[in-house]
Amino acid sequence: MSSTTDSPAARVTRIARRRAQPGREREYEERLREMLAKMRAHKGFLGGDVIPPEVPDGEYQIVTRFASEAELDEWDRSAARAHCLERLREVAEGEPEFRKMSGLEAWFEPAVVPASMHPPRARMALVTWLGIFPTVSFFLWFVAPWLQGLPFLLRTALLTALIVMTMTWLVMPRLTRLMRGWLNPARRD
Repeated sequence: MSSTTDSPAARVTRIARRRAQPGREREYEERLREMLAKMRAHKGFLGGDVIPPEVPDGEYQIVTRFASEAELDEWDRSAARAHCLERLREVAEGEPEFRKMSGLEAWFEPAVVPASMHPPRARMALVTWLGIFPTVSFFLWFVAPWLQGLPFLLRTALLTALIVMTMTWLVMPRLTRLMRGWLNPARRD
């Protein structure tokens, strides 16, 4: 059985935004990839992506995912991270801006990713429906009969709360991971 740090609810995503010095973009990208390679060896690291700027001289975004806040904190205190940040300072402008997300926030806050990197709305709608339809059907078939004696609003509140929790922590994280290639066909690796 997995621990709480392995659960989707415990996972944490951090996004760092920063500009490369003009003319040093290639070096900056190489050093970012070196940092991601060192992160792969760190306990709790689940993955990371480098999103290049949409426009020249724009900000790079580095999205990293860890199994838990504690494991992200361990990475933050590591000598490997300190070394990587020092090397990045040589080719970057200023210090990075960080943003952390977990749980519900990670599902609803993809706005830091350039609009051109978002999946098409029709694909997002289809994937959302693929999650909602079986989830709602399950709760209406198996749980709703047990709630028949409750007043309508209380029954509706309980059912929707169960559906939202199931979608947020069980269905959507798995479904979006499974459908990632279809949702983002032009995504760079």
